[in-house]
Amino acid sequence: MKTQSENLSAQESLDIITTMINQAKENVQKDSFYFLLWGWVVVLANLGVYILLKYTTYPNPFIVWSITIPAALISVIYGIRRGKQSSVTTHLEKINTGIWIGFGITCITFVVFGVRLGWQINPIITTLCATPTFVSGLILRFKPLMFGALALWILGTTSFLVSMDLQHLLSAIALTLGYLIPGYMLRSHEN
Repeated sequence: MKTQSENLSAQESLDIITTMINQAKENVQKDSFYFLLWGWVVVLANLGVYILLKYTTYPNPFIVWSITIPAALISVIYGIRRGKQSSVTTHLEKINTGIWIGFGITCITFVVFGVRLGWQINPIITTLCATPTFVSGLILRFKPLMFGALALWILGTTSFLVSMDLQHLLSAIALTLGYLIPGYMLRSHEN
């Protein structure tokens, strides 16, 4: 007994794959929201810590990172609402979502155990950001995200070589190049 997939011609199979990729691209392009939200939150947090470390004697400069808590809540609520509105979720979208969830869990792990790393987690997280960003760029066939991932890898790696205050400045630049610029370009493609 032949299955349905064996009855498809090569062209029909290609058409199905193309349709899936286009649907994933359309849905992920709508996710420019996440690149813009997290780009701005992380850039502002990094700049806030940089300014507090460089120009003040404030004892707890990392408190600025608490702005990620409402951003996480906003992301979850937005994701739940989008999930309810989405009629089709492709396999590529599920993979992309899984990669980003895994990245988020990894970031939380580094934050929880940051004391064991001497709180030198910014270069690690900035460098790790590159992988899901690059994968999203591949799925979308969107080169600005791939170039943004390259900036995250280069500046994240370079951050290991500089002082903590400069780590935050480099991370702000990396997230601007890796999230904000591609995020706004994705947003313009949506419209």
